Amino acid sequence: MSIFDEPKIDCHNHLFDPVRFPYHPDAPYAPAGQEVGTLEQFNAVMDAYGVQHALLVGPNSGYHTDNRCLLHALASGQGRFKGVAVVEHGISLDQLAALREQGVVGVTFNPALYGVGSLDGAKPLFGKLAELAMFAQIQVREGQLVDVLPLVERCPAQVLIDHCGRPDAAAGVQQAGFQALLGLARHGRVCVKLSGMQKFAAADALHEQSHAFVSALINAFGPQACVWGSDWPFIRQPSRVDYGPLLKLAERLMPDPEVRRAIMWDTPRRLFGFA
Repeated sequence: MSIFDEPKIDCHNHLFDPVRFPYHPDAPYAPAGQEVGTLEQFNAVMDAYGVQHALLVGPNSGYHTDNRCLLHALASGQGRFKGVAVVEHGISLDQLAALREQGVVGVTFNPALYGVGSLDGAKPLFGKLAELAMFAQIQVREGQLVDVLPLVERCPAQVLIDHCGRPDAAAGVQQAGFQALLGLARHGRVCVKLSGMQKFAAADALHEQSHAFVSALINAFGPQACVWGSDWPFIRQPSRVDYGPLLKLAERLMPDPEVRRAIMWDTPRRLFGFA
C-alpha cells in the first residue's frame, strides 16, 4: 500500500476565497493568482489524494481575524474539517466557546510573522483556551522559541508547534531554537506539526535538508504527539510546490508504515476529535 492509499489527515492548510469572502483590510498579505485556494478546490485535492479530513488553519494573510471563510467551511464540511482560528487576545470566553461549538479546536499565534512581541498579553487567552480544552497553535522560526520558551512552558493549554519549529536548515539540529523545541517534548502538553518543510529547506533538497529535523522530532515527541500537514495552497513560495510530491516526501521521511499511520491518522483523530 502506498501513501496515496493510506488514511490521512492534513493538519495544516488554508482557504482563500476573496470572491465570496473579501480580504480583511488589516491583513499583512493578500494571496492572489495560484495562491488562492477555495473550499471546492481543496475538497478536490483531498479527494484526488485520499485525504479524509483536514485541520483548516485561519490565515493571518488575507483574513487576519475575520474567520468567516473558515467557519463557512466547517459548517458545510459535514465533519470533514476542524479549524484553528485567528482571534484578538481580548476575545471573551463566551466568544471563544461559540467558535468551539462551530468546530474550532484552537487559536493560532504567529511570532514568525509578527515577532515575539506579538505574544505579549497572550497569557489570559492561554487560560481561556485551557478552560475550553482548546489548543494554542504557535508558529515560530529559527531562534524565536528560545525567547518565548518560559511563556510556552507555563501555558496551561495544550500547545501545537507549527512547521517543525521552522529551524535554520544550515544550522543543524543543535541550534538553540530547535533544541528548545525538542526539550518541550518532556512536558507532555506539547505537540508538533511535521509540516512546512518547504519553508525552511531548499526546494531541490527537501528530504536532505529536513530529514534530520523530522527524525529528531519523532524520536523526541513520539508519533503520539506528531501530526502531518501540507501547508496547501503554498502561499509566498519562491518556486512551485505540489501536493503529490509532498505526500511522497512524507513517505520518505516516515518510512515505517505504523509510524506513518499514527502521525497521519491516529494521532490527529485523537487530538482534534475527528470521527
